[in-house]
Amino acid sequence: MDKEQRKRFGRYLAQLRQGARLSQRQLAERLCVITGTGSLTRNEVSRWERGERVPDSWLPALATVLNVPLTELERAAACARGEAPADDLPNPAETLALLLPDDDPFGPLESTTGRRIGSSTADSLAARAHGLRLADDVLTGGDLLGPALREFRAAVRLYRETSHTEEIGRALLTSIGELAQITGWIASDAGQHDSAERIYRLGLSAAREAGDRALAGHLASSLAYQFSNTGHEDKGLSLARAALEETGTDAPGKTRALFLDRVAWAYTKTSTTNAQPAMRALGKAHEALAEDSDEAPTWAYWVSSEELEVMDARVLTELRKPLRAVPLLTKVLDRYDVTRARELALYLSWLAVALTDANEPEEAARTVRRMLDLSSDLTSKRTEARSRVVLAKLEPFRDVPEVGEVLDAYAA
Repeated sequence: MDKEQRKRFGRYLAQLRQGARLSQRQLAERLCVITGTGSLTRNEVSRWERGERVPDSWLPALATVLNVPLTELERAAACARGEAPADDLPNPAETLALLLPDDDPFGPLESTTGRRIGSSTADSLAARAHGLRLADDVLTGGDLLGPALREFRAAVRLYRETSHTEEIGRALLTSIGELAQITGWIASDAGQHDSAERIYRLGLSAAREAGDRALAGHLASSLAYQFSNTGHEDKGLSLARAALEETGTDAPGKTRALFLDRVAWAYTKTSTTNAQPAMRALGKAHEALAEDSDEAPTWAYWVSSEELEVMDARVLTELRKPLRAVPLLTKVLDRYDVTRARELALYLSWLAVALTDANEPEEAARTVRRMLDLSSDLTSKRTEARSRVVLAKLEPFRDVPEVGEVLDAYAA
């Protein structure tokens, strides 16, 4: 039995438990209730999560408590026991190229002989899309990409291989668009940017076919954000503005706030001379959120004044205005949800850069240490990239003892 595979399974199980907001003791108690036995303790759960043991008969109950498909747990456990080969992450572009036709991936088939489905199936697919979004709050791209691709492939097959009414078809297309957005986001976090772009474009096709302008804007702005962060700043700005236009002025305030946020970031990444349009976009984002009185789409659940303040601070940091950025980030991070480790690490990285620009290298070093400790086990290319940025930012202050210690400790 491969020790590293057991540890990998243990980390996976711990992330699922944390995502369910359960302590080890609470998980053990719920498993005992479901199985009708009192033989499991938190110590055994701890052994699973440390990779010392792999659960077997407990897998069905674990799947129920943690709200994860039993087949996923069984496959992961089999890999941990050496009974199945460890999965390499599939290439999304290759997977989708095999699955989808080249012409119109969401056009109706010439003949459909599959089973007829109704609203309950469409509702279930929408719930699964939202479940994947919630999982992305606590897990990272390297952990989630495989399951996300399987969900996306299954959704497209469901649409193409079943018969349904036009109304149900639109609902399915909407869910496919939502799954494409979160799968593209996950692929981008895993560093697979070309694949993410293809997935976003497929989702955009589905959203437009469904007539969902807000969702189409969400997919376009997500791709714009990737462009802005991967050396395609001009494309990012153009697409971010197009996404805002796509959604229209009648869209709920939360969605307009999100798209305006992406526009602000795109302006900032294009050039520091775009400071004024960036700040105007941020101001409009806050106004849109404040006047929001309509029910926003489920996918906008995370848009809040706190998240807008983080973007304010990131823009201010990029514009080299640390005295305004530091208080904003400090206020938000003091009450930020610690279960969202990736976002917390990313936001700490921006605070570290702002502190360095404010000539506070000691405090910056302490922030960098916290950020790196928090992100050490995350399978996120975003946090890896930010780790390199903050360490390079500290390098000119190497003679400061606190900075030197951090640089030496994390040189690798």
